[in-house]
Amino acid sequence: MAVKIPRTPVREQDPQRRATNFEEVCYGYNDQEAALEASRCLKCPKPRCVQACPVGLNIPGFIKALGEGDIAGAASVIAKDSSLPSVCGRVCPQESQCEGSCVLGIKSEPVAIGKLERYVGDWKINHADQVVDTPAPRNGHKVAVIGSGPSGLACASDLARLGYEVKIFEALHKVGGVLVYGIPEFRLPKDAIVAREVEAVKKLGVEIETDVIVGRTLTVDSLMDDEGYEAVFIGSGAGLPRFMGIPGENLNGVFSANEFLTRANLMKAYDEEYDTPIYLGKRVVVVGGGNVAMDAVRTAKRLGADAVIVYRRSEAELPARVEEVHHAKEEGIDFRMLTNPVSVVGDDQGKVVAIECVRMELGEPDESGRRRPVEIPGSKYQLDCEVVIMALGTSPNPLIKDTTDGLETNRKGCIVADEDGRTTREGVFAGGDAVTGAATVILAMGAGRKAAAAIHSYISNK
Repeated sequence: MAVKIPRTPVREQDPQRRATNFEEVCYGYNDQEAALEASRCLKCPKPRCVQACPVGLNIPGFIKALGEGDIAGAASVIAKDSSLPSVCGRVCPQESQCEGSCVLGIKSEPVAIGKLERYVGDWKINHADQVVDTPAPRNGHKVAVIGSGPSGLACASDLARLGYEVKIFEALHKVGGVLVYGIPEFRLPKDAIVAREVEAVKKLGVEIETDVIVGRTLTVDSLMDDEGYEAVFIGSGAGLPRFMGIPGENLNGVFSANEFLTRANLMKAYDEEYDTPIYLGKRVVVVGGGNVAMDAVRTAKRLGADAVIVYRRSEAELPARVEEVHHAKEEGIDFRMLTNPVSVVGDDQGKVVAIECVRMELGEPDESGRRRPVEIPGSKYQLDCEVVIMALGTSPNPLIKDTTDGLETNRKGCIVADEDGRTTREGVFAGGDAVTGAATVILAMGAGRKAAAAIHSYISNK
């Protein structure tokens, strides 16, 4: 019976209207829609969806409670494994993780696990008085967490539940890491969702101090030697942008996606009440094909520019979520596939006027398993634009590594850590983008949770 029920569609803002505003694209499920979708779950005895979730969320457990009308119970089930359900329900790549492993998806459409998690998370935010997380009795041990992004918040939450005195040190003036500076408002509302999820973490007893740059204001050594922290978790993310190294990248009008999105999201350049400068011109070209590229190009469109994506492989190889690509196309984004920039062209005043590209074709697979793009001879052409945004990935800032003896990093500048987050420095753990380079929110959260368990084991056995 459950298989015959089609997947419940989710209501969304009209594409033409939303391309001009920063209101959330997806409206989520209402009570009736959530109950109907929950009824599709087959309650598998060996749920593959749980195995595919980086934080091991008890998906059948929360959906069962939801289907029985016990939303508070569903929220309690989720809380055991995730401190950010409203965030994960919005930005996780469910199609390649939990939903991608759903048995229903073999012959039909998978259960909309992400939309159901979002529904429960939002219910919890709006009924905070009915789902109370009381701080655990303190065990007398202190742990410092560097960075308030997904990995730091997940690590801090788990440690607080185990009774640790936890303090997060955040370099920026707002808490949330990539959730506040990287992901646009139309995908993840900051005040309505992120800030309130952070408040739930604080209610566990976690203390958060902003405007603290570890490596300048404090060091890992001073935290451990002077302030009495028995372990430190580094979840400082990857905020150092990469560029192509092509001629013209130093022209006025070439930005990293990191800077562009930080101005738009954290510093609210889209809001007239804020005086944050952001330059676009008439046409913006975004180089890249990941989620960050989609965020940048869709933000540029909303700010009034003609927005173009340039990607060197075909659409089948786009690393961005299918949903994000679909939404971008609906909003009128121009996709130029199999196109690779070779230089940025400027005028006599040093301002961008065009980007020079070559057309590509796909050859044999490279080490990543994707077919390698090969230049087509004689295919060079120019694409007029005033702004070029490079969305080519990011690396960790070297500041913590440079100020912490014994902390090993790899050739990409990422902190070397085992699967449980242990680094080469005793008592120092790391996870998330600081270890992997730019990845997903849920993978960072999974790393934070593993590190919390390892920290608990380390301190317990000291």
